[in-house]
Amino acid sequence: MAYAHTNSKGTVYYLHSKKVVLKGGKEQTIYYFAKAVTEEFAIDAIPAGKMVKENVRTGLPLLAGIKPPM
Repeated sequence: MAYAHTNSKGTVYYLHSKKVVLKGGKEQTIYYFAKAVTEEFAIDAIPAGKMVKENVRTGLPLLAGIKPPM
């Protein structure tokens, strides 16, 4: 079951992750939200050290890092 987030406008988005290779050859994991679940890339939970934020203007959810306490 994919992690679901309902934004302030009532639209449900599902969290996905994908490993990509950057131009320099480095492999990196990207996280993104989509309206439909793609079984191959859907993930069940938010990664450690991340939290869901929402773009105020568009309502699109995104993952942001959690700042450690000082």
